Amino acid sequence: MGKESINLEVLSTRAGFNSAVRHMNKTIEMLGDLGTNNLGDLLYKMDDEDFSGESGVLLLRMLLVDKLGYKTASANLDSVNPELPALAQEFAKWKGVDLVAAYHHPDLGLLIANPKVADELIQFGMLRNRELLVIYAGKGNTSADESCQKAAELAVSLFEGGKIKVPQEILNGSFTVRKFIKTGRVKKPVSGRKSVTEKPAPAKAGGKKPVRAKGSEAMAGSSGSTVEPIETRIAPPVVTAATPPVFRGPVRMTPLYSVAVSNELFHNGNVEAWKRIIDSYNDKYPDLKVYIYYEGERIYNINSLFKWGKVKHGSSIQFAVSGYDIKDVAKLQRYLIQGASHRFEVFLHGYMLKLFG
Repeated sequence: MGKESINLEVLSTRAGFNSAVRHMNKTIEMLGDLGTNNLGDLLYKMDDEDFSGESGVLLLRMLLVDKLGYKTASANLDSVNPELPALAQEFAKWKGVDLVAAYHHPDLGLLIANPKVADELIQFGMLRNRELLVIYAGKGNTSADESCQKAAELAVSLFEGGKIKVPQEILNGSFTVRKFIKTGRVKKPVSGRKSVTEKPAPAKAGGKKPVRAKGSEAMAGSSGSTVEPIETRIAPPVVTAATPPVFRGPVRMTPLYSVAVSNELFHNGNVEAWKRIIDSYNDKYPDLKVYIYYEGERIYNINSLFKWGKVKHGSSIQFAVSGYDIKDVAKLQRYLIQGASHRFEVFLHGYMLKLFG
């Protein structure tokens, strides 16, 4: 009788042990909702732990394959369908099966989504050839059948831009798209305490007027922005054990945006301008990451774009931004376009530019 090999090395450190415990706790927490809810929806709503990489693969195998018996189909994409919102609309018609899509993004790692929901599917960003996509199809707590295997295979074909005919048994059923509110494991308020967002009671006649909060006025004045103050002012929430954590939403990546090189050559001055523009962006948004691409290849060192005069006039460099709350992408693109032109010198003055406020 052979011994089953179990890797327990991860439990030998405090960090590894705590990580394993958190993973198990979250898995157990989702078990109660699984079967009547889509796994992609559950991860999208909660989003309080990183399930990219190996831990996400284990979650998919444990909950969908081992527990619910979902059928699978996979492919290293030969071609890609760029219209992800349109794909979500098509998958939403497949009411006979529950679907979960897992895409191994080359930069962001494993991304998991309910392909019937456009907001989740667009997290995949721009699909790329030769990257792994796995589709899980089942019927929740009901045993999966051959229609589930067929649905998984057809879904992969759709992601590759193929033309398919969907059988009626895949279209008819009760697996519809559910609307939900992203909460991020919001805790219930402690009994007897008022909500921190509750409006103050109006002042009685002849009494003192309530004190107005100065937070929004102070921010507007210090930033110099033209944002008008809102009429209703609410006191800042009191931090207590019952205050729910701020929900940031799922990490995602924007589509690729093109920047045309209008200088005769993307030379050292253009490279330095781009470095400073991106440094300024990261200084303002340290949780966001900028990716640079040229001819479908990710550029890890911007200096390589100047090497041997590689990028010339008329060429196009692409970029994307990843993170939780992505902002100022249009402004970033505008600065990068200027940095790729003969007007690059404006970015070479000053050690750290404050281009994004």
